[in-house]
Amino acid sequence: MSDFAGMEDMLQDFLTEASDLLSNVDNKLVDLEKTPDDKNLLNEIFRGFHTIKGGAGFLNATEMVKICHRTENLFDKLRNGQMELDASIMDVIMAATGIVREMFAELSQARQPSPADPAVLSAIEGLLSGQAAPAPAAASAQVMPPTSPAAAVLTAAGVSGEPDWNALYKGLLGENAAQSVAAGLVASAAIAAPAAASSAPPAITSPAAAALAPAPAARPATKTAAAPAAAAKDTTIRVDTARLDQVLNLSGEIGLVKNRLTSIRTSMMQGKLDSDTIKQLDETVSQLDLLVGDLQSAAMKTRMQPIGRLFQKYPRLARDLARQLGKDVELVLIGEETEIDKTMIEDLNDPLVHLIRNAVDHGVDSPEERKAAGKPLKSLINLSAEQIGDSIVIEIVDDGRGIRADVIRQKSVEKGLIDAETANTLDDRQSWQLIFLPGFSTKEQISDVSGRGVGMDVVKTNIMKLNGRIDISSVVGKGSVFRITLPLTLAILPVLMVRLGEQPFAVPLSMVREIIPIRAGDVQQVSGKATMVVREEVLPIRTLASLIGWQEMSVPSFGILITSGETTFIMAVDSFIGQSDVVIKSLQDIKPKGIAGATLTGDGSIVLVLDMEVLLTMPTQETRATLFA
Repeated sequence: MSDFAGMEDMLQDFLTEASDLLSNVDNKLVDLEKTPDDKNLLNEIFRGFHTIKGGAGFLNATEMVKICHRTENLFDKLRNGQMELDASIMDVIMAATGIVREMFAELSQARQPSPADPAVLSAIEGLLSGQAAPAPAAASAQVMPPTSPAAAVLTAAGVSGEPDWNALYKGLLGENAAQSVAAGLVASAAIAAPAAASSAPPAITSPAAAALAPAPAARPATKTAAAPAAAAKDTTIRVDTARLDQVLNLSGEIGLVKNRLTSIRTSMMQGKLDSDTIKQLDETVSQLDLLVGDLQSAAMKTRMQPIGRLFQKYPRLARDLARQLGKDVELVLIGEETEIDKTMIEDLNDPLVHLIRNAVDHGVDSPEERKAAGKPLKSLINLSAEQIGDSIVIEIVDDGRGIRADVIRQKSVEKGLIDAETANTLDDRQSWQLIFLPGFSTKEQISDVSGRGVGMDVVKTNIMKLNGRIDISSVVGKGSVFRITLPLTLAILPVLMVRLGEQPFAVPLSMVREIIPIRAGDVQQVSGKATMVVREEVLPIRTLASLIGWQEMSVPSFGILITSGETTFIMAVDSFIGQSDVVIKSLQDIKPKGIAGATLTGDGSIVLVLDMEVLLTMPTQETRATLFA
C-alpha cells in the first residue's frame, strides 16, 4: 500500500512546487558563489529551502526534513557571518541539494525517502562544528585548480583524471548524486582542514579511502526527480486561469453562433432562400470562422510553458562540469520567458544537456589557452531562446576555441564516416555538420560518456523528432554558435499541400523556400542528372515520386525549393493545392519511413504528411534530365 494513500493530490502539488523551488535554489547558489556577500540572495535561498522543508514536514518525510534542517544551519552561519563561503563549502551544499532531489524521486513513487548519505551529513556536521572546515578561498576570483575534490577521488581510483560525466549527469537528473560526488567532497574537506582537526568524524580521511570506502545502501535509481512518475513523462500542465477564461468565453460565443446557424438552417428548410437569408448565412459562417480560429489559438496557448522551467536546470550542470575540468565558466540565461509547447520541453532536455556539456568540455578553452590568447579567464556560455515568427530559436553560444573545419573533415575520414574525395568537396558549414554523424568524435580516448560519438548524434536525432533543425557557425579562436530552430508547437503544423497524380501530400512549410514552374527548356543535364539554375544557383531536381519510391507516371509541372539543413534542392510535383495549418495524427500500428503522420482536408480526404529529413536519408533513384525532355 502506498505510504501516501489518500494524499496523492497533495503529494503531486508538493513535488511540482518543490522541484521548481529546488531548481531555483540551485541557480541562486551558483549566483551566490560569484557574489558571496550578497545577503539578499542568501535570504532568498534560505526561504526557498525552508519552504521545501515545511512541505516535507507536512508529508511526514522525516529524512528530507533532517537534511534540509542541517543545510539550513549552514545557511544560518553564512548569513550571520560565522562562516565564509568558498567553493569547498558550496560543494557540500550542492551535494545536499542533490540528495533532496533524489528524495523527490522517491516521493514521486509514493515512497518515503530513505536516509541521506552519511558522508554528506558528516561533511555538514564537520563544517558546522568547525572540525573539518575547508581552507578559506582566495580573496580574488581565480580559476578553479585543475584537480577539484571530486576529480582527486576519481584520479585515486584510477580513472586517469577524466571527469566522471555519469556522476555529473545523474546529479542533474537526481540519480544517486550524493553517492557519486559526496565522498570526494568530504575527503577534500578533511584534507584541507588543519592538523588540529584530527577529531573530525573519521568517515573518510583521504581521497584513496574515499574511493575504496564501501558505499552506503544505494538509493533506488529513478529517471528524474522532477517527474511525477518514474517510468512515464509528466503529462500534467499548469495553466494561467486567464487563459482558461478566454477559452470558456470563446466557447460560449461559438455556442451563440451555433444557435444562430440552427435558426438559419430551419428557415432555409422551410423554403426561405431569399438574398437576406443567404447574406445572414454568409455573415454567420464568417463569424464562426473567426471564433474557431481564436479558440484554436487560445487552446494552443494553454499548452505553452516558459522555457525558463527547462533552462533553470543548467546553471548548476555547467558549474559542476567546469569545476571538474578546472575551468571558470558562467552560463548566462537569456529569454527565459519565451514560451514553448509543453510536449517539446522534456524532449529538449537531453539535446541541451549534451550541447551545454560539449560547450564546457570541448568548446571552452583551458585557463592556460585563454591567458595566452589574451581572453578573460572566465568563459561565458549564453543559452538563449526567442520566438521568431512561427518558430522558436534556441542558441548555445560560447567564447571558446571554435571548431576547425579541417580537423572535422580529417577525423571523419579517419573514422571511415566519409571518403577523402567527399571531404575535399565540403565547405566549412557542411564540415561542421559532420559532428552529428553517428560515431564521430575528436576524443582519442573513450571515457564513461565522452568519446563514443553518440552525444551529438542524439542531439540531431531528437531535434529532428521535433520537426526542427540545428545549425552551426564557428570562428576559430573566437567561439561557436549552435542554433536550434523549432516549430512553435507540434499540435498545429503549417504545410504546403501538393499532388502526385491524384494523391495529395503535405510538406512542412518551414522547409519550403518558394514554388517555381518547371519547363523542359530550363532543365539541364549535369553528369546525367536533372538540374535547374535558380538565380545563378545550380540546384538538383528530385521528383516526389522518386523520393517515396513510386513509379514515375507523368512529367512534373512544378518545383518546390526545399531547404533541409545545408541541403537545398528542387522537389518536382504534379501540382500544388495551397497552404494550410493542419493537425497531425499518428498512424496507428504502422510507421512507414518518411511519413510523419496524416491529416484530413476540408473535403475529408486523407493526406500523408511527409517527413523530409527522413526521406532525404533514404536511398532513392536519381532523377534523370530525360524525364523532363
